[in-house]
Amino acid sequence: MKETTTSGTTVQPARTTSGVDGDAVSNEFLTFALGDEEYGVDILTVQEIRGYDSVTRLPDAPDYIKGVINLRGTIVPVIDMRLKFRLSKAEYNALTVMIVLNVADRVVGIVVDAVSDVIRLPADQISPVPELGATIDRQFLTGIGTMDERMLILLDIERLMTSTEMGLVATAALQ
Repeated sequence: MKETTTSGTTVQPARTTSGVDGDAVSNEFLTFALGDEEYGVDILTVQEIRGYDSVTRLPDAPDYIKGVINLRGTIVPVIDMRLKFRLSKAEYNALTVMIVLNVADRVVGIVVDAVSDVIRLPADQISPVPELGATIDRQFLTGIGTMDERMLILLDIERLMTSTEMGLVATAALQ
């Protein structure tokens, strides 16, 4: 099944595949940039990729919640991932992209600097997140992917978006 977005970007749903003997599992990730780092999210959570649109700001929302957009009749909260991860303030330009995700039966938009590509990483190219003490919250990371000279920070985007600190679960309960 292929989905074409209004911006013309096509997202192919991924499939987890296994080798003939059933043990070679691959995962597909949509990769995107935030500052100098490259991140990946499970392609199965991606609904579409859009250019950044202006959003309607909500009063008293945390700074990383940019606001909401109306996406074909659905009110979608928009999260600026640079602000969420406490990176330098984002500059919005022609490359700024919004990835629309479907996580836990909820549609959420995340603003990123740029989308790179979709890559498949076999399980042997995904390492556990190293122990870094209290400097990073590892609960939202699934691992570190390596491909040639590239390193990807793999996000558990569903866990992040449904965490109580995001406040999106409580909002969903009210609708």
